[in-house]
Amino acid sequence: MSGNLRSQRSTLPSQELLDDLCSRFVLNAPEEELQSFERILFLVEQAHWFYEDNTMEQNATLKSLTLREFTSLMFQSCAALRPYISQIDDIYKDFTTYKIRVPVTGAIILDESYERCLLVKGWKPGASWSFPRGKKNKDEEDHKCACREVWEETGFDVADKIHVDQYLEVVIGQQRMRLYIIAGVNEDTQFAPQTKKEISEIAWHRVDELPVASNETSSHSRGSNETAASHNRGATGMKYFMVWPFVGPLKNWISEHSPSASAKDPSNRGTTVWKVKHTTASSSSNGVGILNPPTLQSSSSSSDILQVVNPDDRPGKSFRNFRFDRAKIMAAWDGI
Repeated sequence: MSGNLRSQRSTLPSQELLDDLCSRFVLNAPEEELQSFERILFLVEQAHWFYEDNTMEQNATLKSLTLREFTSLMFQSCAALRPYISQIDDIYKDFTTYKIRVPVTGAIILDESYERCLLVKGWKPGASWSFPRGKKNKDEEDHKCACREVWEETGFDVADKIHVDQYLEVVIGQQRMRLYIIAGVNEDTQFAPQTKKEISEIAWHRVDELPVASNETSSHSRGSNETAASHNRGATGMKYFMVWPFVGPLKNWISEHSPSASAKDPSNRGTTVWKVKHTTASSSSNGVGILNPPTLQSSSSSSDILQVVNPDDRPGKSFRNFRFDRAKIMAAWDGI
């Protein structure tokens, strides 16, 4: 985006636009999604994504907003949320606490040589590489979340390849992360993200070049920010987000399951398979909205459970007794 276009982006969303976003993403959500502020703020977050990814493309003057700024505007402007504006600081704080504890699932995709894995790079400048993964929706099964997130971030359907009992799992801080292993994927497979402004690059990376936790630190301080920071860079200087806890167990898995016992091929280097083409905001060609996700198919399972952690994770304590009074809100709306 040019400096001139940035200077034009100074207009806040109108009351009409905010009402439309509130109606579309909050009021019309399923009843079960309106039973706590934690769930409601996930809906507000979806509205924020839509505003940043779609609405701003249609109006070059609209200002880009952080999620906190957008949430404040929604609570100030929308009749459905306005009654709770005095509690917004506590609501948002509880949401961020809840969010970092929501379980994450995804996949470790290996090529046919078992020497390279597929990683995705975030959108923002200076973003890290990571395995394709994301947070679970309410009541969503782990393997279904993994299929959905891999599809959204890479366009690759793993539904008929996933083995529900074959995964690596760790707990970082208070967050459980589970990655299913999908091995033997052809290197010529076409990959492309199915969402806008989330992934900037997709590439094969050599497993033996990924950062790995030292025995000294991983055994007793895996959840610390200092430990994570020290292991998030590889030998080449590339940044990797939360890759290191999985590398050691992954290498063990490969040594047991690799179809070839031959020496590794050093010429089998990392390769970029998709990269965003930067364009102006009015003519983005870096992806489309979310396409229809693949239908999950049943798959055979194996007994290769590499690490199992079952924390008692019930995040989101405050505002637990909140109930979204839809009828009262609609009556207030009609009276405006």
